[in-house]
Amino acid sequence: MSSIAAALAATPSPSPSVVPDVNVTPGVVGFIAIALVAVATIVLVVDMTRRIRRTRYRSEIRERLEAEANGTAVDGPATDESERRAGEDGRADVGDDTERG
Repeated sequence: MSSIAAALAATPSPSPSVVPDVNVTPGVVGFIAIALVAVATIVLVVDMTRRIRRTRYRSEIRERLEAEANGTAVDGPATDESERRAGEDGRADVGDDTERG
């Protein structure tokens, strides 16, 4: 048992060495890989935004068609002055006080 302890004690530990930066950096291949991931992410976000917008527009049109079919269309001619003014600039007062000043 003492011979094993003596052998372990006699074995020198490796001295710390300085590793060149070239061996620990990703280099050109790593940059290209990250650039491709970034481009793919941007393409996916743009595609997702288009699909969400298209779905929202389709649901709005479907609601309008159903309302017209039921005879409860809300986009009729404005009869009140406040309704006409709201239609001119595209905004209606929906109870949000942030734009009042």
